[in-house]
Amino acid sequence: MGKDYILNGTTSRFQLNRKSRVGAVMSAIRECKPSNIKEWEKYYYKNVKTKKELIEIGKKLYIKLSEVVLAEIEMITEKDCINYIHDLVINKTYDGYVRETSVYGYLEKQLKVKLYPASDEWDRKYNVDFYIKVSKYRIGIQIKPVLKNFGQSEVFKERSIQLKTHKKFSELYKGKVFYVYSKSIDKNVKEIVNLDVINDLKKEIKKLKKLVKKR
Repeated sequence: MGKDYILNGTTSRFQLNRKSRVGAVMSAIRECKPSNIKEWEKYYYKNVKTKKELIEIGKKLYIKLSEVVLAEIEMITEKDCINYIHDLVINKTYDGYVRETSVYGYLEKQLKVKLYPASDEWDRKYNVDFYIKVSKYRIGIQIKPVLKNFGQSEVFKERSIQLKTHKKFSELYKGKVFYVYSKSIDKNVKEIVNLDVINDLKKEIKKLKKLVKKR
């Protein structure tokens, strides 16, 4: 498990599993329609990439691990690990708490509803931080910090990954999941960047209230 985790992480980090390197594997296997793994292997090496090309990618992975990742690991000291855990548990948790309280307090005031913190299960399963109750229906809210060095490509990539979990939430609870982006004004105050989300939330609340009346 540990070895696979390291290999998978390093492969993704250095983009050795990209289409440009290994080919469009899912499209290829659908086209192949193999009845067994041997058929797929033969088709891949003949029509997508050669065995030699795949071996070269494996060698590149080994170089990245042995020369880059290992060197980075050797640079990390016990003190670095202690400082990292402290920063993660104390500083980052406090910053997240300040962001949430200042942002969700403002949302409650504007929407005139109560926001409920999502359970750990909902956080992991649906990527939801808070939710709004409308009778038996639920509206999800995810609060995200706007980071200076966090590019637009990363934002959209993250959203595309979470789209499936948000869809599951909507199928179960009828309400949509909304992103609320926040930025720091000072150390203890955060403000909402996408203020238009408030009107979107109001419309969603109104829509669910109509569903309640119909039942």
